[in-house]
Amino acid sequence: MSAPHDHASASTLSVEALTRLLETIFLRHGTSAEVARSLATNCASAERDGAHSHGVFRIPGYVSTLNSGWVNGKSVPKVEDVASGFVRVDADNGYAQPALAAARPLLVEKARSAGIAVLAIRNSHHFAALWPDVEPFAEEGLVALSVVNSMTCVVPHGADRPLFGTNPIAFAAPRADGAPIVFDLATSAIAHGDVQIAARKGEKLPEGTGVDSLGQPTCDPKAILEGGALLPFGGHKGSALSMMVELLAAALTGGNFSFEFDWKNHPGAKSPWTGQLLIVIDPSKSAGQSFAERSQELVRQMHGVGLKRLPGDRRHLQRAKSLANGIVLDEQTLAQLRELAGE
Repeated sequence: MSAPHDHASASTLSVEALTRLLETIFLRHGTSAEVARSLATNCASAERDGAHSHGVFRIPGYVSTLNSGWVNGKSVPKVEDVASGFVRVDADNGYAQPALAAARPLLVEKARSAGIAVLAIRNSHHFAALWPDVEPFAEEGLVALSVVNSMTCVVPHGADRPLFGTNPIAFAAPRADGAPIVFDLATSAIAHGDVQIAARKGEKLPEGTGVDSLGQPTCDPKAILEGGALLPFGGHKGSALSMMVELLAAALTGGNFSFEFDWKNHPGAKSPWTGQLLIVIDPSKSAGQSFAERSQELVRQMHGVGLKRLPGDRRHLQRAKSLANGIVLDEQTLAQLRELAGE
């Protein structure tokens, strides 16, 4: 599928229309209605907010993965209440988003009761942006942190072969005046989807992004994708955080490490079969001034020292534009989506 906005001719869809189209695609390629709704909402949200590497760009990968038999498109997550502040979910070899949706009411109940709760998702696949998993908690006044590991494609600092995944971390916190503070970052120097988009556009990547098949530094995204690997951001610091994500998302949940699954017998499989951890905190249990007001004070101070844009600001600006004016897709991309939907 082409990168967004590559063509002069384009069409505009409402967020709701795009979501319905994506639901149709997922249903046509073997998911249940619940799974289709969850995945379509996630992808449409990413496209709505300008996160193109995790929006409709991902749809062919979802389709090829479902068609390969690698993932269970009709998974029925099993929620387990294991402790006062701990929830486990077996995702039934399905995607993590439906597993999170199934466990969410119990997770929120425990967080509000105990002040903090953990959700450990195992036997799961994650192939999307991570911020949509945490932002809704902040909209309810909660603080949320999530980590997920992926497939081996990152060389640990000081090593000579890839072992870790891109292993993102997402965080969301409420504030008194304005949208929640939300960030979502890969512990690799760049997200894997952004490398794919750069390769399709013929663009070069910044130095320090990755290595080629011989382990030599390269700025060529195709060299990274074709036998090469990514590097962690910040050298040993990003590498340590990536290791932490492996431990929290895989070892603690019972999911696979980034290197523990083998999809060779499933040509077309794209989604890593790993695990995910979420930590949700109820800040109303803390002492003193409300957390949302303290968050707002921090934002005021950040602006006061000259910071122009907070994490998530650009995403919220694009969201407002998309909700007001619709989502713009080039004609080739829209035609491919409609073809996948059988229209």
